[in-house]
Amino acid sequence: MLLHYNLAYSLLKEARVVIITVTPNSAIDDVLFVDEFIPGGTMYTRKTVTSVGGKGLDASVVLRTLGAEQLALGFVAGENGRRLEALLGGYGISHDFIHVAGETRLAHVLVETNRHRHSHVTTQEYGLVPEDLDAFWKLFRSRLGGASWVVTGGSLPQGCPANFYARLNQEAKAAGAMTLVDTSGEPARKVAEVCPAVLKMNQREFAATFERPADDLERLKDSTQAMRQQFGLPALVVTCGSEGILANTEKGTWLVKSPPQAEVNSAGAGDGTSAALAWQFSLGSTWEEALSWAAAAGAAVVLTEGTADCHWEDIWRIHPEVHLQRYE
Repeated sequence: MLLHYNLAYSLLKEARVVIITVTPNSAIDDVLFVDEFIPGGTMYTRKTVTSVGGKGLDASVVLRTLGAEQLALGFVAGENGRRLEALLGGYGISHDFIHVAGETRLAHVLVETNRHRHSHVTTQEYGLVPEDLDAFWKLFRSRLGGASWVVTGGSLPQGCPANFYARLNQEAKAAGAMTLVDTSGEPARKVAEVCPAVLKMNQREFAATFERPADDLERLKDSTQAMRQQFGLPALVVTCGSEGILANTEKGTWLVKSPPQAEVNSAGAGDGTSAALAWQFSLGSTWEEALSWAAAAGAAVVLTEGTADCHWEDIWRIHPEVHLQRYE
């Protein structure tokens, strides 16, 4: 088993996969572990962990584990921005940021170990001015050459237009790159109009974004089919927590589910899914193959204390146990 693992990892590391991640609203996650949140009470942390934050950068952390060649782009500000760059350097993640006025967000991630759940309390983010956006688009175009996929998502900072992801998708398409966008609300509706290769969000976000029933998997399946066809999307992927990942695509509809894990911190699990999808598609994999690795990567993330941290050994172990169901 160890021999097979070492051989597979060596082959994957040698494969040249160029993926760009874009994080318009970067953050640092301070993960605080408590037994349980008690409103009005005094709580003591068992441990604190400082991690990378923001969907694109979380995907970068997982892509690093997967051995993909990548580049992280986006905005940072202030002292927190410099701390974030140092964190990325510790992972060995290549990055190129536009430095803007203000301060990078600091997110307090409260992990309740008794309840196996986490909550975010986030500080005010920086704001962007037109000159910041102009500098980013110049940087983005200069870095697109040779990229196979762009992974992006999350909230948009003040001053960033709702069509940011739509423009990013069009710029990537013009350069021959595919785009996975994980966002919700108006930015999701805007980007849906220009059909990214994959539009992704969670179940709650899907219901709120498109005002469609999504309270159970059968209704969600019908709703994702309707929205995908309405916009002409190649793929609409919705993460559903412990119920799995629903992917409604031009090639078919699947529900993929990993076995239950001993959850430590689930923050960044969805970004692990995004990273593994782009990684697998960059290698030419089918939807079935990509989804099985995506579920394994997302499950591996919950086993670590840091946001989006995971280990290749866990992904490799979980992958054969992933259950994939195709809907007729």
